[in-house]
Amino acid sequence: MASVGFADRLRALLSTADAATDLGRYFDVDELEGVTPAFTGSRFEHLDGGGDRAGIANTVTAADLIAVQTLSVQVPPAAGLALLEGRLARELSALLRQIPADTDMANAEPALLGPGSPADRAWRLLKGQKGLGWVTTNKLLARKRPRLLPVYDHVVRCVVGHPGSFWLSLREAPAADGSALHEQLLSLRDGVGVPATVSALRTCDVVLWTSHVADHKRKGCGGVPG
Repeated sequence: MASVGFADRLRALLSTADAATDLGRYFDVDELEGVTPAFTGSRFEHLDGGGDRAGIANTVTAADLIAVQTLSVQVPPAAGLALLEGRLARELSALLRQIPADTDMANAEPALLGPGSPADRAWRLLKGQKGLGWVTTNKLLARKRPRLLPVYDHVVRCVVGHPGSFWLSLREAPAADGSALHEQLLSLRDGVGVPATVSALRTCDVVLWTSHVADHKRKGCGGVPG
């Protein structure tokens, strides 16, 4: 169960003077069309129409593998081939069909994210593949279910204090107080002109990541930036 401190920490970071500036800078809201973005991760959810679009929401595509690279990780070739055309592809697809693509984490029942759920089983299936660590696994699942499953890496883990269950802690925080934190995320996103196709969950990730990435690299907090 998420602690009060966890939710308060999120609210404080989302309310800083830098949050809106960093969010707009990350997504290049004033970017000229055709210009390479300052942060390649700004294309993570939009590349090739998104990983959760109709027709491919339950299938890993080559575009998904490239999208993950925009977040500074790479799926090894052997794992990539297995995800595209091997038994792993079929196993993951069967699990993805059980994970809703139209549900926000703030509205999800805890059982949808808890131990033994299809989402948890998909995470364990991917994490068990050679060369797929927990960071890449989280980013790949976030590409397929951007509203429900979060991008999670060393930087964000450092910011939020290594919670025992990041999914359940993060799910409870935006859902608390009548979804006030969820609405704060949407307001922050809309206020700086970030497209509505960027989920509240991804907005949260970007604010957390940008708030700490420079210090994380300078101080060597533990783990690569991710």
